[in-house]
Amino acid sequence: MKFKNKKLFTQQELESKKLLKLAALPVSSLLDQLESSMHGLTIETVEERLERNGKNIIDHQKRNPLYKQLFLAFADPFSAILLVLAIVSLFTDVILADPLDKDPTTVIIISILVLISGTLRFVQESRSGTAAAKLSKMIMTTTCVERESIGKKEILLEDVVVGDIVHLSAGDMIPADLRILSAKDLFISQSALNGESEPVEKYSTEQHYDDLFSHPQLAFMGSNVISGSAVGIVLATGYHTVLGTIAKTLNEKPPKSSFEKGVNSVSWVLIRFMLVMVPIVFFINGWTKGDWMEAGLFAISVAVGLTPEMLPMIVTTGLAKGAVAMSHKKVIVKNMNAIQNLGAMDILCTDKTGTLTQDKVVLEYHLDITGNENTRVLRHAFLNSYYQTGLKNLIDLAIIQFAQENMDASFCKEDYRKIDEIPFDFERRRMSVVIEDKNKKTQMITKGAVEEMLKICAYVEYQGEIQPLNETLKTMIEHIAEGLNQQGLRVIALAQKTNPKPVGEFSIKDEEDMVFMGYLAFLDPPKETTAKAIQALQTYGVLTKILTGDNEKVTKSVCNQVGLKADHVLLGSDIEKMSDSQLSQEVEITTVFAKLSPAQKARIVNILKNNGHVVGYMGDGINDASAMKVSDVGISVDTAVDIAKESADIILLEKDLMVLEDGIIEGRKIYANMIKYIKMTASSNFGNVFSVLIASAFLPFLPMASVQLLLLNLIYNITCIAVPWDHVDEDYLLVPRPWNASSIGRFMVWIGPASSIFDIITFIFMYFLICPMICGGMFHQLKDPAMQVLFVSLFQAGWFVESMWSQTLIIHMIRTPKLPFIQSRASKPLTLFTQSGILILTVIPYTFIGEKIGLSPLPLIYYAGLLFIIIGYVILTTIIKKQYIKKYGELL
Repeated sequence: MKFKNKKLFTQQELESKKLLKLAALPVSSLLDQLESSMHGLTIETVEERLERNGKNIIDHQKRNPLYKQLFLAFADPFSAILLVLAIVSLFTDVILADPLDKDPTTVIIISILVLISGTLRFVQESRSGTAAAKLSKMIMTTTCVERESIGKKEILLEDVVVGDIVHLSAGDMIPADLRILSAKDLFISQSALNGESEPVEKYSTEQHYDDLFSHPQLAFMGSNVISGSAVGIVLATGYHTVLGTIAKTLNEKPPKSSFEKGVNSVSWVLIRFMLVMVPIVFFINGWTKGDWMEAGLFAISVAVGLTPEMLPMIVTTGLAKGAVAMSHKKVIVKNMNAIQNLGAMDILCTDKTGTLTQDKVVLEYHLDITGNENTRVLRHAFLNSYYQTGLKNLIDLAIIQFAQENMDASFCKEDYRKIDEIPFDFERRRMSVVIEDKNKKTQMITKGAVEEMLKICAYVEYQGEIQPLNETLKTMIEHIAEGLNQQGLRVIALAQKTNPKPVGEFSIKDEEDMVFMGYLAFLDPPKETTAKAIQALQTYGVLTKILTGDNEKVTKSVCNQVGLKADHVLLGSDIEKMSDSQLSQEVEITTVFAKLSPAQKARIVNILKNNGHVVGYMGDGINDASAMKVSDVGISVDTAVDIAKESADIILLEKDLMVLEDGIIEGRKIYANMIKYIKMTASSNFGNVFSVLIASAFLPFLPMASVQLLLLNLIYNITCIAVPWDHVDEDYLLVPRPWNASSIGRFMVWIGPASSIFDIITFIFMYFLICPMICGGMFHQLKDPAMQVLFVSLFQAGWFVESMWSQTLIIHMIRTPKLPFIQSRASKPLTLFTQSGILILTVIPYTFIGEKIGLSPLPLIYYAGLLFIIIGYVILTTIIKKQYIKKYGELL
């Protein structure tokens, strides 16, 4: 093992040295060594390299081989307990038993239980894994490469090869390990690799560096572009990248989610309960009956009965079923456990653009500073959007489309060429391009948020002249922009300056002393379904909060149109001044947050979580990625930037809030059916042990033979297979359900003894009435050993049948706070399975199986008594259930 780690560590060192060596080469030598050019690779070369080196893939969630999947399906605490019990029984019943007393029945039944649970889990996990793999293929992450004779082309990340020329812009994932050939204000987040929270600037200056991660010319797979743009050449792909060599040395599982922790805590509560109760049962039976071997076998059977062996299968089935159901509704689940978090969500934070709105921005007006239409403003806006190579957003596309439809746009290529650009980032909220005309006149054109643009302008174009920007003109500009905002229009400002003097290369420092030209006003109308979706989410107990970088006036206008109250808007500038304790109060009463930075979005989500909420975040931009990562469930769309899709747990193939309603319902159904099984199993187990303890103390024989108890448990567990397909009451779905295991203990104590009461009534009924009636006297009066055997077998048959009836009924009683069968009916699969279980158990005493395991046929009068017992049980459980709901406010 040490040798293997050393070998892998050496490989990391080798790959690192190789990257540093390539980074030190002159560009021309590097291109020669990689057999590439600035025009990229030929298609033939690409195909040959893919064939030789394989796909550019690091499979973080690599599926285990079949044998390992099979092993893991059986590797849970419950199966382990059952296997230990099977081994003990194998020694006591078979290996060490007398030849005439050898009986492998207990071993066989325990093995069947383990086999059913493990096999079902294996099948469900295989199906969900296959479904997840198919769904993942629908989410395509691409990168822009230069290919010889083709030019720029978007390709899948997995098709990138060494020597490819890659174009990067804000929001892109770094597709492989690259050397930066040219860059403009390029900032990259490497936190996934080295834990540094601050973005690192990268540039193409050729210098010698020994440290890999601080090397300014190297960018690594697994990092992402925060701002700026660049061109790079691929040096390594797949497992030859830094990330790939790290991935080989790590076999680290992701931390358990709150959902997994909750399921595990329930599992161990039930296991601890079993470990305490079973020794007590063993001691009481051994002491009262004097047969310690038989007492040991019975204790093993009780332990099996107390083990909720179907819990892993029910959890897996529920999650897999939910993921497949959601895929049919165009929702792809990347992280299975996120389904339950989606159901538990009580606050959805979402960006405004494209979520509330149609994501189809239209340029409505191009105005000078007095508010009149101006073609010169449109021309300059077109030049800015056309020549920028960074993240072309909806605004750029709207400007380009409008200009091409309403003017001769050929001047852009014919009369101008691009000199430089300063890409957009979310701190300064603007971007610039520098162009040169035929007369060698250079011009910087900048567009951005009005308030940010006013900060960098010293002049205005007013009444055909360039005039200093004074307070009067500034107030007029702000007033006109505000009026457009109040109409629901998004406004950005445009500025320019002629013959800017470069400070070295053009940079943010050059954005000063500019001339304010006018405004561009865009309409992004609300979706028709938005108001309905917000109302639907509210119906299901989910509050919608808007977290946007846009200004408050446009946001308020859109919110008013879709029925969201936006009386109180909290701005990013206000949040910056608040302490966490102040903000924790404000987030509870505020619905709309505007002009936020990415860090402020993440801070709001974190504080909502700290306040006890389960928070979902829906976004599609680079500015949403950090908020999605800190949320309980990150939601994105197929058209989102790469880093947003990477951060998401759930991806919508349609950018529509309405599909979230289906996801929330599905998540709540999964939780409901899991908690049903846990509570019915816990209460039933508690009741059975209580009954066994009382019977063991007072009966001169065991209330049920170990093999009978095992068979009962086997058939009961088979009926529970249908629980994940059960219906859930509509009113139960209306409330968010965070995972809560604290109520299970009290539920056991309340509901469990109800079944014990009627078990004891059954004991009395059988011991004092039915058995003496058939056998001709009480047990201690019988002298004939055959009659004593008949007495015991009748008694055990009576409890065997009653126990199945009551255990099965508890499924129907607990699955709903309403009256079962009348106000709320189980699904057809669950009804069919439970009815079949009752029928099979009732018939067994009359068959050779019953004879084999020591059960005798029951007289008809028994069923008259059973009917009264079951009616009494239903009535008492209903009363207790109502009192429990009255005291604690809920059943499940």
